[in-house]
Amino acid sequence: MKPGLATSGVVTAVLVMAGAAAGLDAVKAYWDLYTKKEEIYPADRRLVNSIPTQTASWVRVGMDQLEEAETLAVLGTQNYVTRGYVERTPRNREKPIRLSFHMTYYTGGIDAVPHVPDRCFVGGGMQIGEIVGNLPLAMSREWWSLNEFVPEDRRGQVWSCRITNEYSASNGRTVNLPFNPQDIRLRTMKFLHDGDRAVYSGYFFIANGGAVSMPEEVRLLAFDLKSRYAYYMKVQVTSGDVSSGEELAAAAGSLIGELFGDIMLCVPDWVEVEAGRYPPKATGEGGQ
Repeated sequence: MKPGLATSGVVTAVLVMAGAAAGLDAVKAYWDLYTKKEEIYPADRRLVNSIPTQTASWVRVGMDQLEEAETLAVLGTQNYVTRGYVERTPRNREKPIRLSFHMTYYTGGIDAVPHVPDRCFVGGGMQIGEIVGNLPLAMSREWWSLNEFVPEDRRGQVWSCRITNEYSASNGRTVNLPFNPQDIRLRTMKFLHDGDRAVYSGYFFIANGGAVSMPEEVRLLAFDLKSRYAYYMKVQVTSGDVSSGEELAAAAGSLIGELFGDIMLCVPDWVEVEAGRYPPKATGEGGQ
């Protein structure tokens, strides 16, 4: 092949690739698509360990667990809380239930969701005894109300919750919940530890204003191409004091239900994000 023809072919290939890239950028700009996600935080940069240590039915046991540097490197975030809670009054049993509550927050370039019990617990030496399934998280709705001041396509999906916890610094505030909070399910499993000792653990995720149970579903929410930002928060509850996945889900529903408003203060209000009112444009962080 003549040198001139070879050079011409390379130039043509480069021009074609450049044109394709420019075309893709034009498409993304026209349709307002975002393939690279930006970080986003709650309005006051609230950390997840700010949730109350007490509720009407639950109280913290001991101090929050602080992870070693090596564990934090694997966890992939500094914004986490691992805390024990115990029932104030046992329900239908002699001893109160103790729960280990774990919550983590991630934002920006989210590649995967590897830190769930069915991976981490097994990696730590436990065995999966049973995959119980995605169980309803029965939370009290006494202080929930439908938010009617939302766009028509969100009507019936947005519930607000009034915080009614005397131990909360935000007592009395009203907070938007994830879309369709009544549908939240706890991904629940039974693990065997030290032989036959059973431990039950369950989790769900809040991501870009929605809630899902499965790790692979997080990307469907956080990586919606119409969203400029991406975040997700894992909420996990574990106990060796319960005898079934259903009992874990009931206890978790009680605790999380009483903490729900404060939990949602640890993530951006997605109603405000979708409306373009948050993050504030004055800071150079335009909305969607």
